[in-house]
Amino acid sequence: MMQETAIYNERIEKVLTNINKVMIGKEEAATLSLVALLAQGHVLLEDVPGVGKTMLVRTLAKSLDCDFRRIQFTPDLLPSDVTGVSIYNPKEMEFEFRGGPILGNVVLADEINRTSPKTQSALLEGMEEKNVTIDGNTIPLKQPFFVMATQNPIEYEGTYPLPEAQLDRFILKLKMGYPSAEQELRMLELTSKDHPIESISAVINREELLSIQEEVKDIYIDRNVQQYIINLVTGTRNNESIYLGVSPRGSISLMKAAKAYAYIHGRDYVLPDDVKYLAPFVLAHRVILTSEAKYDGLTSDEVIIKVVKDTHIPIRKEFS
Repeated sequence: MMQETAIYNERIEKVLTNINKVMIGKEEAATLSLVALLAQGHVLLEDVPGVGKTMLVRTLAKSLDCDFRRIQFTPDLLPSDVTGVSIYNPKEMEFEFRGGPILGNVVLADEINRTSPKTQSALLEGMEEKNVTIDGNTIPLKQPFFVMATQNPIEYEGTYPLPEAQLDRFILKLKMGYPSAEQELRMLELTSKDHPIESISAVINREELLSIQEEVKDIYIDRNVQQYIINLVTGTRNNESIYLGVSPRGSISLMKAAKAYAYIHGRDYVLPDDVKYLAPFVLAHRVILTSEAKYDGLTSDEVIIKVVKDTHIPIRKEFS
């Protein structure tokens, strides 16, 4: 079993290497995206256009030999455009189901906040339930199933912001950020001819990925570390700058993400530092700040970082 795990970790390193060949200077975003995938969660990428959100998803899908689908959300998009629709076949004299893009393995939901809440809910149902309901029939989604949704935080005209209950369904919320001058120069050099994504190949197939996801579930997490997670979540509920704290779904998501992060780093156990590092990415989008905190210019990330600093970290295991 340990030998098999070592092989899988080696292939995970190859996935990260593939992404880093295409995405210059985005090692953290690549690692965290893989954390969400192995934890069987989904990612919300919030950043300005052109910083590589779509390319990150495409590279990840190609490295995993998975079926990649893209949904460009627009105001006139219908739920059936996401899930699929039943079309009447006059030759067979019966309805045939034509699956939508949600039936892929890796789905890019581009600019998810540009479509109506009704269409958003069609995607979010699949993310949570791992199936979709069409014409009264429940259709299971392919496994693995991984959604990376993007939204532009700058443009608000004609958008439908995701409510907090729907944001809670994403295990992580990430920001890409602009590259440095040196990194952008390196990007120009790499893309002066063929794009580097054309040179990468799959290093993990779907069956292996499913096996890895099952192994992640078996990563050991000590009760003290679990208590640390609860203390962090409780800290958000008692913080004066937070109107609505993190729900139990957030604490479960933080535990799952910590297990995946430990697995990627070759450990079969979770460290408190894993939880501490991941907390802002997992918890910040799950809280609602008070109007006073917003008026003072505070952000959710800053408040969560303060909660982490104020929460005691277990440094040793107590033995009775």
